[in-house]
Amino acid sequence: MRASTIKRSLGAELTHKIKESRVLLVGAGGIGCELLKNLVLTGFGEVHIIDLDTIDLSNLNRQFLFRHEHIKKPKALVAKDVAHNFRPDVKLEAYHANIMDSQFSVGWFKSFNIVFNALDNLAARRHVNSMCLAAGVPLIESGTTGFNGQVQVIKGGETECYDCNPKATPKTFAICTIRTTPSQPIHCIVWAKSYLLPHLFGASEEEAAELDTTENSDNAQEIAKLRKEAQTLREVRKAMGTEDFFETVFKMVFEADIERLRAMEDAWKTREAPKVLAFDELLERSNSTVVPDSSADQRPWTVEENFTMFKDSLTRLSKRFKELQDKAAPEDPEPILTFDKDDEDTLDFVAATANLRAEAFHMGSTSKFDTKQMAGNIIPAIATTNAMTASLCVLQSFKVLRNDLSSAKMVFLERSGQRAINSEALRPPNRKCEVCNVARGILSMDANATLEDLVKGVLQLDLGYSEELSIRVGQEIVYEPDMEENISMKLSEFGIKHDTTLTVIDEDDREQDPRVNLECWVTERNGSVEYPKPITLEVQGEIPRMPAQKESGASVPEIADASKATDSVIASEQDSVETSEFANGLGKRKREAEDEPLTNGHVDKKVASGSSQTANDAVVVVDDDENGAIVIDD
Repeated sequence: MRASTIKRSLGAELTHKIKESRVLLVGAGGIGCELLKNLVLTGFGEVHIIDLDTIDLSNLNRQFLFRHEHIKKPKALVAKDVAHNFRPDVKLEAYHANIMDSQFSVGWFKSFNIVFNALDNLAARRHVNSMCLAAGVPLIESGTTGFNGQVQVIKGGETECYDCNPKATPKTFAICTIRTTPSQPIHCIVWAKSYLLPHLFGASEEEAAELDTTENSDNAQEIAKLRKEAQTLREVRKAMGTEDFFETVFKMVFEADIERLRAMEDAWKTREAPKVLAFDELLERSNSTVVPDSSADQRPWTVEENFTMFKDSLTRLSKRFKELQDKAAPEDPEPILTFDKDDEDTLDFVAATANLRAEAFHMGSTSKFDTKQMAGNIIPAIATTNAMTASLCVLQSFKVLRNDLSSAKMVFLERSGQRAINSEALRPPNRKCEVCNVARGILSMDANATLEDLVKGVLQLDLGYSEELSIRVGQEIVYEPDMEENISMKLSEFGIKHDTTLTVIDEDDREQDPRVNLECWVTERNGSVEYPKPITLEVQGEIPRMPAQKESGASVPEIADASKATDSVIASEQDSVETSEFANGLGKRKREAEDEPLTNGHVDKKVASGSSQTANDAVVVVDDDENGAIVIDD
């Protein structure tokens, strides 16, 4: 019945294309759950779901595919099983993994007809954007923040890509990394402010920890684990006011919980696992350390000072909390302490706690002054916004399947005037975008091919590059003119193998218009066949030159109609979420000439790992798709 209704609504041709499509859904959080349901019920024949995260209790209010019995289980795997109940005949594949892992190569992306991004992480969004461009696969990008949302169709060579417009320094962050894999100091600040502080001095956790007591073989183990965690928290709160309270809290947070995170092996495949902070060792080291006073607010505290301040602020807050409890009448609600940037006790606690957590995750300390500036507002997730955004993604996918990009739109959910949904036509690629305005080629190599075979035998001899060039694999520079010691090494020694991508950058400053970057998808040859050269490189047509620079040397993106230009909306698993004017409720933003321009295609080796957030930036934390201690501030 449903299939016939869809066929009457969409037509036989589109219905057939939908049924034969193989699509990838990246992210199974707030938007991802809604999107997966829509894809399955619309009739898509094969859907692959990938997500690194596991289900948390706080996800259940908006990620409707998940129930109590699913807590602590992988989101992607559970989403697959539950979605099968909607339509048993659909083919679903799930991966509890990081989309940035090397196993998900360009060749793998090529196997899909459409990719849907439901991510909450700027680095991963840019990675998927780049992979889809390299694979030639259409991407439907989406994000939400509060009541606002955005959907963008991206197709290499025909539309703007995710990075065609300059992105502001990340200022908003989703919750997926805050409790599990923080990578920036702001993650630690938010965790201290909106997770640990409320857990210790907020409302009782007993009611929130209650679960469906229906025991069965599927959920008994998970219910037992959650009850144990809730019991541990209740016992810690009971110790408040005793001499053991500080030690109990510290060991729970920086020893036991860090050990739990270290056990999540999948999260540490591409980054260093956190280190346990030993209580006894820090206690001994800080014996002679005094509590930092106001004169130390603008400098980062040492580990010992953070340890001392953690103890001191915890003692002050415990005393205040006990006094409130003693004064409260039996009929009064349970007293709570909340963060206030002008409250020295809570600010000291957040600053010290965040810095200790940053130490555990191999990050630098943040001054109390900067912590106060960075502890910003929090935007809660809105389930309705996620549902509307997911629906718009599917509607735009119909236009992609019809090869009707002229009808596809950039769609915005924003409460402005009389309209909740606004849109604008897709625009062509920015000619100065170093992500999509690149040449692409297929590099075929023997197992013993060297860097010299590539640089001198192909790039310089065959393609006419000068000696001023560099080669990058990911963000790592493997060759430039002053790295001659690498020239005789095999490409395989740099991790260059089948299905990897390398980028050739023209660094010749004598050229007024150097070549655009050349991205090469690597394939390995069959060893049983002999080839005339160890490396061959197939490039379609000539490699274009970069557009001429302005006299100032700054590269400013060309704008077809600046009055209609916008930033992409946010959403940020293992890093940060991108911010936009949506986060401030201002709707679409004009791209102005004074916006930070894109680079001219050359790699700034000093900042290849990404930009950092300035201390004075306003910070907005977006509870988009993931773990939700942040909903406490709702």
